[in-house]
Amino acid sequence: MTNPHLRRYVWDVPTRLFHWGIAALVGFSWWSAENGHMDWHYKSGLVVTGLLVFRILWGFVGSDTARFGQFLRGPVAVRAYLRGQLAPRPGHNPLGGWSVLALLLVLVTQVTTGLFSVDVDGMESGPLSYLLDFDQGRIAAEIHEVSFNLLLALVALHVLAIAYHLVFKRHNLTRAMVTGYQSFDAGGTGLARVGWWRFVIAAALAVAAVYWLSRGGRF
Repeated sequence: MTNPHLRRYVWDVPTRLFHWGIAALVGFSWWSAENGHMDWHYKSGLVVTGLLVFRILWGFVGSDTARFGQFLRGPVAVRAYLRGQLAPRPGHNPLGGWSVLALLLVLVTQVTTGLFSVDVDGMESGPLSYLLDFDQGRIAAEIHEVSFNLLLALVALHVLAIAYHLVFKRHNLTRAMVTGYQSFDAGGTGLARVGWWRFVIAAALAVAAVYWLSRGGRF
């Protein structure tokens, strides 16, 4: 008899490290800005940028459940999922996949505007702020603040979705993102691994991007 709740390895280590690293660094970035530690805020923002560069690259060359093409599905699949007509599969569900994209887009907006932001007195500025005049830098700073509020809203929805799955569907998504294992009905194949060299190249490009940005876009 087939076990209807097979545990399979779904989330690879890079994806999990990105998830928890972003969660920790966004919190730290908020704390450092609120407490006036702008040097730490600056460094944290650069690390967040590097993680985002890596995750975007990993979304194209990483393991199957990490790829955008795997979890970004059309409106028909989303409707079928909401109606309970879609068979479970490894990785994000169709609605969760679009929420991941929304979070990534807001995070990209957050770090991009941070790179160009100028504060009121012009003393604390992003590494690319010299490319804009003062007024443009202030607009970037305002968008930076607004996008953070939007990010908080998306994070709240993310947490509510996790709580819903835990209480009503008995799916512990947090544990899955810690261990890498996810339970789903029979028929799935689990994670298809990729060569380690893809991780090395993606990580190297992310580090190079952070170095380039920290030098104001100059090598």
